Parts: sequence; C-alpha cells; structure tokens
Amino acid sequence: MQTKVDIIGVPMDLGTGRRGVDMGPSAVRIAGLAEQIRALGLRVLDHGDVKVPIPEVLETGESKAKYLSEIATVCTDIYERVRRDLTEACMPIVIGGDHSLAAGSVAGTAAGASTAGAPLGLIWVDAHADMNTPETSPSGNVHGMPLAACLGMGPSKLARIGGMEPSIAPERTVLLGIRDLDEIERQAVHDSGVPAFTMLEIDQRGLYKV
Repeated sequence: MQTKVDIIGVPMDLGTGRRGVDMGPSAVRIAGLAEQIRALGLRVLDHGDVKVPIPEVLETGESKAKYLSEIATVCTDIYERVRRDLTEACMPIVIGGDHSLAAGSVAGTAAGASTAGAPLGLIWVDAHADMNTPETSPSGNVHGMPLAACLGMGPSKLARIGGMEPSIAPERTVLLGIRDLDEIERQAVHDSGVPAFTMLEIDQRGLYKV
C-alpha cells in the first residue's frame, strides 16, 4: 500500500511582529514540494491551507499575548487535521507560517501517537527556545511561546489544545541550534530539564554525537 503524505499549509503570521511568513506555504508549494515527495514513491494529498485571519481585520487583544484567541483557533484546526491524518495512516507535513502553529501540530501528533500507543519525541530545531509565556515575553508575540505550550506552560488556550496537557514531556524533548535566549527564557529552559544544544556545540561535536 502506497504511503500517503498530507501537505497542510498554515499561512499565519499572527504570532510574529512582522508580515511575510504567511507566504511560506505558497512558496514551498511553488518550489515543487509535492513533486519531490511523489518522486520518492509516495502519494501526496493537499487539501489546501488551514484558514487564518489576517491581522489587518483583527484587534491585537491582550498585549502580553497578541492575537492569542485567533492563534488558538488556528492551532485547534491544525490539531484536528494532524490527528485525523495520523489515525488514517497518513503522514502530515505542516508548513508555516510562524512558529506559534507548532502548539497545534505537536498536540495533534501527540494525540495520534497516544491513539496508536506509540512513543513520541520532539526535536525542536530553532535559534530560540520558544519557551516564553505571556508573563515572561518581552514582546507579547506568541511565536515565542509554542514550546512552553507544548510542555504545558502558559495560556490554557494553547497548552490544552485537544485536552492533553502537556502535549510532550520534557524528558522526550530536545532543543537543537539554540543561540539567542534572553535571561528569563534561559532560566525557563534550565528549570524545564529539556536538554539544549547550541550551534557552537553542534559545530564542535558534530550533529551525530549531539
């Protein structure tokens, strides 16, 4: 039976302080993602993008977590689509968009893994830890909060998507490529117990050893 892959576009930039990353799904599709996946002998499904409102028609909302309600709604839609794919033996590939969407994609993956009785691990490749909460974020941009939400910290709208809290345990999580942490977030990473490797460590030791 041919393995199925579902391309899920999430043209969202509500979580960041600037426009532009919403064009990501279109750019990756135009670059030929589906064709390259088919070349591997896989079946590609693409039902289009998750619906995302544009910031021009929205109120910013709480300054400590801008557009939180809208982002949580989008993440819930992502959760449902990813969870459904996994229960139907289909591999989801989620393309953003800003990183706040990961609260939904990780929650959906966790739900699918739980249903299948499969272990789940999370490799977070990012220059930032994304482990802020509204109380610690200097900007209020939610793209700096998704890993905290996945670990059960921060607003329940993000931390309890799908009713699972946390989506992933700290001991099943690792941070790769960290290079830019503020002092409060650095302490949050330390307190969480999540292993973190900087780009310098990766360069010195090699990715395989890390």
